[in-house]
Amino acid sequence: MNHASNPQSTNRRVVRFDQSEIIIGLEVHVQLDTDSKLFCGCSTRFGGAANSQTCVVCTGMPGSLPVINQHALELSIRAGLSLNCQIAQSTKWDRKNYFYPDLPKGYQISQFDQPICGPGYLDIEAVENSSQPRRIRIERAHLEEDAGKSIHDESNRGQNSKIDLNRTGTPLLEIVTQPDLRSAAEAKSFLSELKLILNYIDVSDCNMQQGNLRCDANVNLHIPFGEEKIATPIVEIKNLNSFRAVERSITHEAQRQFEAWQENGFTIADAPKQTRGWNDHTQSTTLQREKEDSADYRYFPDPDLIAVKIEEVQIQQIKSQLGSLPSDLRKLLIERYNLKSADATVMVSQGRGVVNYFLEVADGCENSRIANNWIGQEVLRQLNESNQTIDQYPVSPQQFTELLKLVIAGTLDQTRGKEVLNEMVEHCISSQEAIKRLGIKPVDNRELVTLCEKLIAENQEVIEQIQSGNAKAIGMLIGQARKLNPNANPGLIKEMLSKMISS
Repeated sequence: MNHASNPQSTNRRVVRFDQSEIIIGLEVHVQLDTDSKLFCGCSTRFGGAANSQTCVVCTGMPGSLPVINQHALELSIRAGLSLNCQIAQSTKWDRKNYFYPDLPKGYQISQFDQPICGPGYLDIEAVENSSQPRRIRIERAHLEEDAGKSIHDESNRGQNSKIDLNRTGTPLLEIVTQPDLRSAAEAKSFLSELKLILNYIDVSDCNMQQGNLRCDANVNLHIPFGEEKIATPIVEIKNLNSFRAVERSITHEAQRQFEAWQENGFTIADAPKQTRGWNDHTQSTTLQREKEDSADYRYFPDPDLIAVKIEEVQIQQIKSQLGSLPSDLRKLLIERYNLKSADATVMVSQGRGVVNYFLEVADGCENSRIANNWIGQEVLRQLNESNQTIDQYPVSPQQFTELLKLVIAGTLDQTRGKEVLNEMVEHCISSQEAIKRLGIKPVDNRELVTLCEKLIAENQEVIEQIQSGNAKAIGMLIGQARKLNPNANPGLIKEMLSKMISS
């Protein structure tokens, strides 16, 4: 077709990409933190030798029978409650039939019409130009077993593909959103908050490098065209295993769909849903297949598993054990501890352990601002450098509180306080013991006066600069004072020098 002579094609080319609305729905697969698989006792430990964690059940041998993992059910309920989902009173198991090399049974045990978690929602922080939080509706969350892993030769040497079935049968919770997301940034924000919640409630470590959290993104465009709004064909981008891949693939796919529509004019009514893969090297999506409908999977109830009844008393018991969720803690830090929104977000993103550490220290020293500054800068830096968690940090909240009390009282300045903290961390000692080891001693006013007089007498050029209006020059004197007497408090030195020079 010659697009130059096609009036409709010409009109489509007048429409700009930035006039389009991106429509995004996510399907998030979360590996639950259980010791054994969903229907057998095989280990879920990551990194074992290929095919060393399998049995007749997870490999689908004839005559083998599955037995449900109770802990996986409880974790699914916990996740559903944290996402404001309705928990089913009765949930059943279905066989999803499809054939793939790493699916030895030829079907996957999943949930079709009675998922364990029904409709819910997750509120995410505003992104881009919006100031209001966004509510993303969750359609369902269902429990299913994972497939194995195909290992393909990518060296172009013509070697065979291999199959590792260690992952087969691992419990997955698939969380499906409504198509409520409107940008790649919103998709990333949703996934970040979801990952944080699942970490907080100990449902999954969400380690994306190990495949414990994977995402499929359903993307299409609504394009204004005359008096109509055109919907492009939906594309499902499969197996995204990083937040960066999610953002980049959605951004690319939206632009690709717009250009394809400009060329061929195909709408959602003209073409079936596609599955496309994301290539991180070429930064592009490639066609894999046309997407099946649910009828193609020939779902039917699994004859080897009975429906599960979930009592309200069990739901309430699990709900009572959830603890404060990230959104609750951010609100607490902002409203009660007067942290800025950005600081509260950073603190909560570090995990429940760091937040609890901060709360204990802030309450103990009665200064949340200083507690936030020191924990947000010094403690997090030291944890990062040592690759430790807060539970492994050698300074207890009580010891850290005592150190900050000395800083707040002016007994230690910021610099010496940091030296004391480093000593406490290195030798696992208290602040008082660290102060003794460093030889830190109080300096009385007479010593300070003598020191300041000496500085003034020996630095007349600096004094003249200060008197001429260069207030920053006093920093040179304070630096010399610290060299002459490391125990001298720079704040007191500055105050004393200013008075002497101006008198």
